[in-house]
Amino acid sequence: MEVSSRRSLIALRDVTKFYQMGSQEVRALNGVSVDIYPNEYVAVMGPSGSGKSTMMNIIGCLDTPTGGTYTLNGQSVGAMTDDELAAIRNREIGFVFQTFNLLPRVNCLQNVELPLIYSGKSRSLRRELAAEALSSVGLGDRMDHKPNELSGGQRQRVAVARALVNKPSLILADEPTGNLDTKTGEEIMRLFESLYRKGNTLLVVTHEDEIAQHARRIIRLRDGVIESDVRVESPTLAGLEVPV
Repeated sequence: MEVSSRRSLIALRDVTKFYQMGSQEVRALNGVSVDIYPNEYVAVMGPSGSGKSTMMNIIGCLDTPTGGTYTLNGQSVGAMTDDELAAIRNREIGFVFQTFNLLPRVNCLQNVELPLIYSGKSRSLRRELAAEALSSVGLGDRMDHKPNELSGGQRQRVAVARALVNKPSLILADEPTGNLDTKTGEEIMRLFESLYRKGNTLLVVTHEDEIAQHARRIIRLRDGVIESDVRVESPTLAGLEVPV
């Protein structure tokens, strides 16, 4: 896929992130520059301490860089206030976490509605959009169920529906199969394949090679710098549909 002529969705330029731990300065990111384009499917890999979690937090507007610049969908993120960062997170980014992060006392529909509450949509529209998102991940018949009434794979699909409901520019997934068995993890990766084929942009942070191989591009970090950035020609799940 030729992407160089298009405007990038994510643009990191010479991004650094330093932490002070006692008298020692830890360089979590040390001059990272990368572009990610609309409708790319990217995996970010690296060993513990490589900087991948820090990079994810910066891309997700959960943290700000020490130096360099970050532009998300044409907007400069570095100088934003906390309120502006919260607004851009809700509008531009859908998060999928390893631990699902669902509210246990409310049902699936109400969990998926949450980002829409923060964006100020009416109750009737929230319910309509949340129902549509749950149906899109094969859970149209589980809307009234609470998370503890679902399997791990179903709970992660609810989390994906919640990530999709605001129609964000980017789906950012952190170890999305880490709490799932192998078979269920494969089902979630088929779901991600389906989302990519529908035009979504996906960024998956993982330490597992078999998960990364489902992406179309793999960025590897080591010691706070990009060690390699390669495109994958034949992803593992090409041609497979999302299970319902």
